[in-house]
Amino acid sequence: MPKSQRNSNFLVSKRWLNLQGRLVRSLKLLDWKISRIGSVIRAIPKSYSRGFGSWMCDFASKLSGYPNLRKLMVVSSSELGLLSVAEECPTLQELELHRCTDQVLRGIAACQNLQILKLIGNVDGFYVSLVSDIGLTILAQGCRRLVKLELSGCEGSYDGIRAIGQCCQMLEELTLTNHRMEAFGSCPALERLHLERCQLRDKQSVRSLFLMCETVREIVFQNCWGLDNDLSSIAGICRRVKFLSLEGCSLLTTQGLESMLLSWKELQRLRVVACNNIKDGEVTPMLSILFSSLKELMWRPDTKSQLLSNLAGTGMGKKGGRFFKKM
Repeated sequence: MPKSQRNSNFLVSKRWLNLQGRLVRSLKLLDWKISRIGSVIRAIPKSYSRGFGSWMCDFASKLSGYPNLRKLMVVSSSELGLLSVAEECPTLQELELHRCTDQVLRGIAACQNLQILKLIGNVDGFYVSLVSDIGLTILAQGCRRLVKLELSGCEGSYDGIRAIGQCCQMLEELTLTNHRMEAFGSCPALERLHLERCQLRDKQSVRSLFLMCETVREIVFQNCWGLDNDLSSIAGICRRVKFLSLEGCSLLTTQGLESMLLSWKELQRLRVVACNNIKDGEVTPMLSILFSSLKELMWRPDTKSQLLSNLAGTGMGKKGGRFFKKM
């Protein structure tokens, strides 16, 4: 290390000694209060991903030397900070915003090459940030080239999600986590829908969601409240589903599952885990025939399930190289 840098301001900790002068591929900084940090930043290759935290007023100066940055994670951003990111990093393709708000998203349109975006708003027990229909509409109008979008802890309803469906025509994957569903409104390029810890009690709202995602090929329900037999009939709107994953859906019964699966003629893979109302003894002959035609089946609705063991010697699931998969 040069002698000019061996002063008390720079030697924040011995860890910085290991960073200085070496090639570090990633670094997350959650507080810009550390002085003279620019010397450390300059040791990192310009094209690698980086995680920058709060104190967005320093963004312009810290990012000015990294125009080829492709991936960035930000905590507690601001509209001005996001504009600085867009100006200094024109090739940015992947962005993750923690503690995001509607106000922050006013600067998102400046990120013209953005393709992957993850927004984290409210996190129970840690912080509360609001992303409403206003923010989602701003996002939809400004990021029309998105192919993957994840919304966590957001509160957008009909207007916000409808705007995403109308404006983001290239969107292929949409993930909603901790999202309170209200009504929704078509995303023709969407291929995968992942719902995790979402409220699905409002039947009309969920119907609108499926109408928006009617061309989807993969559907994942993970620990969602309100997924019951009534909703299984709504899922028949999506006729092109090839993969279905159900985990922690305790209200759905075997009858509801059968109704859902029989409406999907192109289904190839099925995963059922920890769905206590789905029973081996209620599997009908028609459902067994459907299982035998699948390329992959993971069947563990509860700890007592013996279906795969019982089918082991029957030859089911072996047609055309197909197989059953056990957890």
